Amino acid sequence: MLPSLYRSGENAQAWSVAHAAACGAGIGALAAVFKTLGPLHTSSAAATFAHSATEIAGVAVAFAFLCAGAAALRNILARRFVWDDDR
Repeated sequence: MLPSLYRSGENAQAWSVAHAAACGAGIGALAAVFKTLGPLHTSSAAATFAHSATEIAGVAVAFAFLCAGAAALRNILARRFVWDDDR
């Protein structure tokens, strides 16, 4: 079941921003590895290793910030509009 702003009978909890950032970094790194080391990418390994490593790290950081921001925004909206108690 995907989490949402819908209030069900279960106790709704805030999303962990750190967990979202870690998952985003993993997804970003995996996507960058597929892009840089994929079959359509032709280059010499020694010359572009540093470039590939910085590209992978940059994409991982970008996805981490994106997912952390989405989790934080969801928590802010849920606190404001959905949850009745103070969290």
